[in-house]
Amino acid sequence: MDSSVFAFVEDLRGEGVERVLDKISGYGAAGVTVGAVHHAARDVTPHGLSRLTVRHDGAHFTPPGDLFSGLRLRPPAGHQDTFDGLREACAERGLRLHGWAVFLRNATLGRAHPDVTVRDCFGDRGSPADLCPAHPDARAYAVALARAVARLGVDSVVAEALHFRPLRAERSFVPLGPMDAYMFGLCFCDYCMRRAADLGVDAEVAREECARILGGVLGGDPPAQGEVTRAALTAYAGPDVVAYARARSETVTTLVSEVASAVGDEGSKLVFADSTGGVKGYRDGLPTPGLAAHDSWQLGIDLVALGDLVPAFAVLAYARDAARVADDLGAYLRSVGKDREVRAVLRPGYPDSDSTDRLVAKARAAKAAGAAAVDFYAYGLMPHPVLDRIPAALAEVR
Repeated sequence: MDSSVFAFVEDLRGEGVERVLDKISGYGAAGVTVGAVHHAARDVTPHGLSRLTVRHDGAHFTPPGDLFSGLRLRPPAGHQDTFDGLREACAERGLRLHGWAVFLRNATLGRAHPDVTVRDCFGDRGSPADLCPAHPDARAYAVALARAVARLGVDSVVAEALHFRPLRAERSFVPLGPMDAYMFGLCFCDYCMRRAADLGVDAEVAREECARILGGVLGGDPPAQGEVTRAALTAYAGPDVVAYARARSETVTTLVSEVASAVGDEGSKLVFADSTGGVKGYRDGLPTPGLAAHDSWQLGIDLVALGDLVPAFAVLAYARDAARVADDLGAYLRSVGKDREVRAVLRPGYPDSDSTDRLVAKARAAKAAGAAAVDFYAYGLMPHPVLDRIPAALAEVR
């Protein structure tokens, strides 16, 4: 069974490439997944050079000039020497090298070019980090970025944020229900509305309904209760809003298809990372009842359609319960097809795993459900005693 450990550029720079790769190899992992393109963040890093690491939006390699020539969007420069000699260092240890890229989450680009970011039903562009998958410039950027990462000679390009993202407000003293928050996160930019209209959706009615309902909640109306489902959303906001939400899958599917083809042309393969499992269980490892595969439509993801286009998928199995991990993996495989590579991404420690036994149980459940690989997130974020649980988990699934 294949496996990998996610690692950040700052891990390699702070602790040294040799030390990090030796540790990962010592865990028994078959590969390392290195953040080639990442978003800005501020993370507690228990054994890093800094115990509070500030990350910046950036590509940690030199982007090939021919790929971005004439494009409006170019990735901000990160630590551009990161991949120098890295593939060779991995090969010396028998490790595969995967390139992890965050595509449409980039506040630096969004602030410089606000028109490429999502626009809510009120006409506001309040999410500068969220580049819209429907915008032609964002799409061209994503394809070029995919080719650039593939050209690093990686075994696969692990694509994060290659879809829509939910609303992420830092503060809200208005009690938004799940459906309110979902509608608040829908993009109504010109390109999204035009794509929806081309599919026969009355995009303007959908926008007006979202603005009307949300305006009422912001004015003191009671928020919607219960999980977001198509049936519940239809009852709450009407069929036009649901049709608009469905139309987003065409935007994501066509973009992922272009990116997968570009990566294949460069001699690598795309691993599509669906963030739904992270959205549902990131904070506490207690995801809401709906399975991630069943809720991925909320981010514009059509798993059945992508199953015909993408060779591999990464499932963020962020749950404490092994049975839930198995259920999520099984649902993905039923959606994308049993012949597709599905990789379970597990967190070996807080908040999902409080012991080696729990991590082992989840790895065992992932294998039993049909996962082709178990990956671990992430080297720099977990204390060394927690990372030391990985060998036991891998021994269980070999």
